[in-house]
Amino acid sequence: MSNSPFLSVCTADIIRNAAAALKAGHLVAFPTETVYGLGADARNPIAVKRIYEVKGRPSDHPLIVHISSINQLGNWATEIPDYAIELGRNFWPGPMTLILKRKDLAGDFITGGQDTVALRVPSDPIALALIKEFEKISNSAIAAPSANRFGQVSPTSSSDVYEELGEYLSDSDIVLNGGNSIIGIESTIIDCTGKQPRILRPGFITLEQLEARLDSPIVEQLVSTTLRFSGAFEKHYAPKCKIILSDQIWKGAGFLALKEIATPGDMIRLASPESNEEFARILYSTFREADRKRLDLLVVRPPKSEGIGIAIIERLSKASLGR
Repeated sequence: MSNSPFLSVCTADIIRNAAAALKAGHLVAFPTETVYGLGADARNPIAVKRIYEVKGRPSDHPLIVHISSINQLGNWATEIPDYAIELGRNFWPGPMTLILKRKDLAGDFITGGQDTVALRVPSDPIALALIKEFEKISNSAIAAPSANRFGQVSPTSSSDVYEELGEYLSDSDIVLNGGNSIIGIESTIIDCTGKQPRILRPGFITLEQLEARLDSPIVEQLVSTTLRFSGAFEKHYAPKCKIILSDQIWKGAGFLALKEIATPGDMIRLASPESNEEFARILYSTFREADRKRLDLLVVRPPKSEGIGIAIIERLSKASLGR
């Protein structure tokens, strides 16, 4: 894809061109606050099929539909519980995905044949501008998983997208450059199809934050479910190198831990995040750095299992199982 456009400055004209490309059935990779997404017209089955082909994604694995505001929720979902409205009012735009009963507008080709649809309003200004422009010209929304090969490391920069997908995209597809993702891990996914919300995938928005905004607590977290959703597979987010969660010393291995933890002897320090938020932000770029250095092993000392640390540990656990 050597002739494909690399858009370093997302002007209004570039956003309009990207929206037009989506309407024409092409793919657009775009930044969000979590990770970069690979978008297509959510009402175009041929365009959405290309997402699955480019990613090598199982065809029954649903996509997330990105909308511009909570006001669009009723176009795609039905039987929306009051607590879902409350969550949307408090955390959108932001890194939260809600799974709801779908309307007919959400076709089988984006829901994996399920009777539910996953919806999100991202807070990244480029993403929101693109979604709004596309809604204006298409009466549709943008279906988008992360812009990487299925099961591999999610991209947090436009260069990551090229590294992962460059050979699979066409000259008509577009990659928007919005800098580095400010959160760095995927959105919190919440099942809103029952009487009480359930966290299916932890993320930047934590259980404590969610409960603080609802009248009743979220009583189930990370429970087993028959729903298929992004990140549901046991093996996921994995680089080429082996990930080990350990406090042992492995000579010549890469090492990732909070700054307060000293580097063990004969190990290669790749990053020293000062907080759990920074840990999340640099997690995937550290995975990629380990692969660029052709390390066979990356040893990680995970943060405490609290707040966003829960999401970090979930990503690490899945990455440690490989591809």
